[in-house]
Amino acid sequence: MKCIALQHLAFEDLGLFAEVLANAGYEIDYRQAGVFPVTSDECRGAELVVVLGGPIAAYDTAAYPWLHDELAGLRERLALQRPTLGLCLGAQLMASALGARVYPCASKEIGWVPVELNEAGKASCLAPLDGVPVLHWHGDTFDVPPGGDLLARTAPTPHQAFSHGRNALALQFHPEADPARIESWLIGHACELVQAGIDIPALRAQSAAQESTSRAAAAAVLSTWLGQLQ
Repeated sequence: MKCIALQHLAFEDLGLFAEVLANAGYEIDYRQAGVFPVTSDECRGAELVVVLGGPIAAYDTAAYPWLHDELAGLRERLALQRPTLGLCLGAQLMASALGARVYPCASKEIGWVPVELNEAGKASCLAPLDGVPVLHWHGDTFDVPPGGDLLARTAPTPHQAFSHGRNALALQFHPEADPARIESWLIGHACELVQAGIDIPALRAQSAAQESTSRAAAAAVLSTWLGQLQ
């Protein structure tokens, strides 16, 4: 089985999800968006597509014209109900492909905070995250698309996750982020962190404190979702 992991930033990879996918029998094929694009046939045919995070916006099509092709491929794949997982920017791209609005938040949300699961969320693959801090790192948000089910929220971001049928899951937060590799994020997003007034040593310490909890929660969430795919 092939999993195409579409990257928008080299260090924002599958992280904690990689081992789960390998153990489930997936061969991971990383593609760098805008450099090594996914063809229409590949997008339709892969058993799983994971669209990863990045610092650009889903609506930045004028600056990054290749986003049009990425959105078109996602639109086609989602219409076929092929298994698709979106993380942060990936979730925003899925929302846009499904006809929902993506737009800036009132303020950036960066740091480790639990998401609040609604009843649908508690009955979903996200149940292992109940009360567990997860990494947030975003300045945009999305509306829940037509046919989607809202699963989670935080106070700053009312729309944190949605499902669209059994085979599509979009998460605004980063359950895949490996706390043991947070230094890459701290370096790569240095300008954003300074501009947002984030205490970098405090974020590093928070990340270290979440290592074992994050690993267990990430494995539980992804394993459960993979097990329900049709």
